[in-house]
Amino acid sequence: MKVLLVAVLTAAVLTVPAQALAAPEPLAVPGQSAAMQRDFGLTEQQMQQRLAAETSAAKLLPAAQKAAGVAFGGAWYDAATQKLVVGVVGSARAAAVRATGAQVAAVPVPAKALDQQKAVVDKLAGKAVPAAVSGWAADPRTGSVVINVQAGKRSQAVDAFVAKVAKAGAVTVKEVAAQAPRTFAAGTVGGDPYYVSNIRCSIGFSVYGGYVTAGHCGRSGIVRGWDGTDQGSFQGWSFPGNDYAWVATGYGWWTVPVVLGWGQVSDQLVRGSWEAPIGSSVCRSGSTTHWHCGAILAKNETVNYGNGQLFYGATKTSVCAEGGDSGGSFITGDQAQGVTSGGWGNCSSGGETWFQPVNEILQAYGLTLHTA
Repeated sequence: MKVLLVAVLTAAVLTVPAQALAAPEPLAVPGQSAAMQRDFGLTEQQMQQRLAAETSAAKLLPAAQKAAGVAFGGAWYDAATQKLVVGVVGSARAAAVRATGAQVAAVPVPAKALDQQKAVVDKLAGKAVPAAVSGWAADPRTGSVVINVQAGKRSQAVDAFVAKVAKAGAVTVKEVAAQAPRTFAAGTVGGDPYYVSNIRCSIGFSVYGGYVTAGHCGRSGIVRGWDGTDQGSFQGWSFPGNDYAWVATGYGWWTVPVVLGWGQVSDQLVRGSWEAPIGSSVCRSGSTTHWHCGAILAKNETVNYGNGQLFYGATKTSVCAEGGDSGGSFITGDQAQGVTSGGWGNCSSGGETWFQPVNEILQAYGLTLHTA
């Protein structure tokens, strides 16, 4: 299966006419396109327009943030206007930000100060977090840290927790889904990409020398591939706190710059890792539920997986996932975003999923993303 995949990809590269190399690369392959149309209710043309606008927004963000300077108050993508929106404190830097092509929204607190406040909340929270608290995240639009409490489960313990972390600054309590987040590893099932002991997880993104995945999937020992043969071993991992790991491959296995479609959709080439802003669309590929799409809802969120297992710096999405999808790829267009961590719900009734941003993994271990 893996050998056939690589052979087909290699043949395709060798037979592409030279003049075709200059043509614009598609932002979504057919299977990913179909998944986005299904999950967002878009036509093909609308989906392509959205991806193009989101790609432009992601690439505009560094310049817009630089223009805002110390007044930068966060950023997000507005799907209605198809524009990058940059939060700005005060009016002094607004014109400079607009000159980059971004829209401007007034916000009460600089992003740096709000991130510092969120870090204090993380410290004050400790590990003894009530089970009814799903997590918390800095919200640039309100200038507060939003505490997510499961619907119908607010209690004295939750109120005491909110009072404790409110010492860091402004907090807002938000009612969210009644289901608690959990990681998405699963027991061993035949025909899936890799196994560690009796756990099945999904490959994230190829890097030179191996691939990145979720930290809760394993820490040591031999990793076995989809066919049960030895594939490699964990070289680094971090969970809880973070949720990332990387596996060095060997034993005749090699890497290619694609996100696999698991036989259900076409494989997606990976061409980089530009970070998509809040509000952008994102798709996830995993060994259990294959392609599903949604939107980026929040960044730098702290997720409470229970029993003192907190995950800091998570990106929250409206994409569904299920057991065995852990470690799998989150991608916007052809840009790698992160690896699947956990969430709540399923792909029959819906849910939300968090991912570990991929650029943090690359920086942590000095890895280089394998790109097309």
